[in-house]
Amino acid sequence: MKILLDAMGGDNAPQSVLQGAADAVKEFGDGMTIVLLGDVAVLQKTAAQLGVDLTPFELVDCKEVVEMHDDPVKAARHKTDSSLVKGLTMLKNGEGDAFVSAGSTGALHVATSLIVRTIKGVKRPALATPMPGVKQNFLLLDCGANAECRADMLNAFGTMGSVFAEKVMGRTQPKVALINNGAEDTKGTPIYREAHQKLKANPCIHFMGNIEPRYIMDGEADVVVCDGFVGNVVLKLTEGVAKTLLGMLKTVFKANLLTKLCYLGIRGGLTDLKRMLDSEEVGGAPLLGAAKPVIKAHGSSKAKGIKNAVRQARICVENDLCGTMERALAELQN
Repeated sequence: MKILLDAMGGDNAPQSVLQGAADAVKEFGDGMTIVLLGDVAVLQKTAAQLGVDLTPFELVDCKEVVEMHDDPVKAARHKTDSSLVKGLTMLKNGEGDAFVSAGSTGALHVATSLIVRTIKGVKRPALATPMPGVKQNFLLLDCGANAECRADMLNAFGTMGSVFAEKVMGRTQPKVALINNGAEDTKGTPIYREAHQKLKANPCIHFMGNIEPRYIMDGEADVVVCDGFVGNVVLKLTEGVAKTLLGMLKTVFKANLLTKLCYLGIRGGLTDLKRMLDSEEVGGAPLLGAAKPVIKAHGSSKAKGIKNAVRQARICVENDLCGTMERALAELQN
């Protein structure tokens, strides 16, 4: 297995990418080669500073970098020597089994659509990420790839998410919900009202109706659908609230001797809760609908997040995510 890793993408690149890649090799690197794409001179210098051994990796020299402010279409078409575009081109040509990047979401989405292409029947890939829930975790999509969506796109996300939940997450008859500002089918913008009717009439899914944001973490739905703008806000707000609450709990338990003793009694449970709410534990979100596995790591990913994004890529390859998705969608269309 060969995982292509954009070493220049993300807020903390290349330091966190190199350290995360090194950790991935140590933890689950058997039978897997990681290809680092970036300015080789910079990577070698940074690796020496970090004490990271580059021997286990293949290095591909790229002199350009796709910046966060770059126009996605122009970057995809003109920055052909960038780590992002060259990595996706290698993936398309069969020189790797999956591609991982913490770089620009817009550029990754556009370049994936233009270079790697999509599965038959899928017009626009969607970023899908597992989210923690009380009853069970659930899949949120889109969480950042498509800021504006038509009703038919939201309907397609419901189908793709349902297939993923059933075939990869092992859910039986996964329930799909549409994020909205009310449970009634008359709520929301015209696009969301239209999407509700399309999802309701979709024979390929089990649509449970609208769901208000305050209820999504109950875990009653297996798949929660929204456009990329709403999904990204939900994702980042959830991360922020989790971080804030854990910090507030820490302050409470430090108040006095009695609260410190109470903390000792529930320390294990709090550690588990912190792990469940840590976005770095998930690592990355697959671009559902892409013809080959493309994983988007969080832009602010540190070494742990990069390591787990590589793990996500490995899981996608091992479970033939794209092939499974293509076959399942073909079955649904029949």
